[in-house]
Amino acid sequence: MAPAAMNPFRGQEAQRPSRALAATALAPLLPQVIGSIFNIWYNTAIVKPLLGSEPLQRRFVETVIVYNAVVYPLVAGLWLATVYSLARPLRALWLGQPVPAQRLGHARRRVIELPWIGSALAALGWFLCIPVFILSLRLVGQPLGGALYWHLPISFIVSGTIAVTHSFFLVEITSQRRLFPWFFSDVRPDQTRGVRGMSLRHRGVLWAVSATVCPLLSLLMLSIAPSREGAEWFELYVAAVGIGFSLYTARLLNRLVAEPLEQLREAVIRVSDGDLSAEVPIQRADELGVLAAEVNHMIGGLRTAQQVRQAFGLHVGRKVADRLLARGPQGGIEELVTVMFVDIRKFTTRSQGREASEVVAELNEFLTMMVQIVEARHNGMINKFLGDGFMAIFGFDRPDTGADEALDAACSMLSSLIQLNASLRQRGQEPLAIGIGLHTGPAVLGSIGSADRMEFTAIGSTVNLASRIESLTKEVGVPLLFTATTRSVIRRPASDLGEHSVRGLEEPVRLFTVATG
Repeated sequence: MAPAAMNPFRGQEAQRPSRALAATALAPLLPQVIGSIFNIWYNTAIVKPLLGSEPLQRRFVETVIVYNAVVYPLVAGLWLATVYSLARPLRALWLGQPVPAQRLGHARRRVIELPWIGSALAALGWFLCIPVFILSLRLVGQPLGGALYWHLPISFIVSGTIAVTHSFFLVEITSQRRLFPWFFSDVRPDQTRGVRGMSLRHRGVLWAVSATVCPLLSLLMLSIAPSREGAEWFELYVAAVGIGFSLYTARLLNRLVAEPLEQLREAVIRVSDGDLSAEVPIQRADELGVLAAEVNHMIGGLRTAQQVRQAFGLHVGRKVADRLLARGPQGGIEELVTVMFVDIRKFTTRSQGREASEVVAELNEFLTMMVQIVEARHNGMINKFLGDGFMAIFGFDRPDTGADEALDAACSMLSSLIQLNASLRQRGQEPLAIGIGLHTGPAVLGSIGSADRMEFTAIGSTVNLASRIESLTKEVGVPLLFTATTRSVIRRPASDLGEHSVRGLEEPVRLFTVATG
């Protein structure tokens, strides 16, 4: 027995390879037996009296014996050989052993084709009877009545159609339940190349032929055939058989169609109720298999999206994550944003000779206050912390108000810094001084990094210029500077500080500021 990790059906004896193959091989047996019973009854009651002479009756019996001894064993042998050709790859899967890709692909196609192969072999065995029996009777040399040419084909057509169609359904049900879990444990049956399963439309046609067309056609042929004694009650028998097989076929279709649809419905309802652990346990090579696989894929996507939303919320803040995920960016997207850079002046010098815990505590106190202002009060996003400063983005979801929100946040930060410095003085510490630079323009928002580590950020010339504008606050001697681009979209009045050279740019940049109180 295979290890539990390799054997998904360990402990389920009904799913052993030998039993799975045996169940599939025996699936057509019942329809063949029922078809044979119908055929024997028909031949005994209708066909045999039409033979007339004893030589013809004896030839008929001899043909039945020879045909059953030669053709049916040959057909059965071909069917068993087809089914048990799957034994070696199935045994390897049971033991958790690798199966060559080419052999496994061939076996998968064979599993899907089993209903077609079984039906084709059954049809060969049944419908070959018509020319064989007529030719054998004609070789006797005695004339055959016209009624015999009607009823002999009827006996084989009705019996064979019932046996063939129901063999298809039973083989399909059995193979899906016993073999598909092994051969399609990690792939979708509907994506198997070089083979096509029975569609729902074709199943409807097959059901109509088996349960409706065949019995009605039999009754029609019986009614127009030359009258024979006993034909009347046999018409009633054919009608009863038609009703019985209609009900039985409906049950088979219920297992093939209605039950999977119910499983799909239950899974969708669970998902709509927020249960993302639902999964549709359907493996099919038809439309239902495609639908089940896509529903499972959808549920898996929802689970992944939920995990991404939770992880991303921890990364950039839940509110920001909800906004970004609602926009659905794939890779990078260009947005009009206002970028803010904030830096504490001379913090490195300030930290020298102090305890590390004291420095970290002071920095965290400052950043906690500033993050609250940026994210909670002014709809910005702290994108990254840069030692003793940070970078923030405004307007990625509301570009019309991003610049105003960034400027309001900068003014609030400078006002709050006054309160923080008052607290620092009371504790005997030096006050803090900061520089804030703003610039508005297009930036690419997206995740950058490697396969092992990613970071959501903004990149581009807008970001670079905002960083350099913040550096100019030291030279210009004001705590807040922003560019003419930002000035053009804000509502409050600003003071023009003239043009200034910026490192990395050939043309000077006009800078502005506002009174911060």
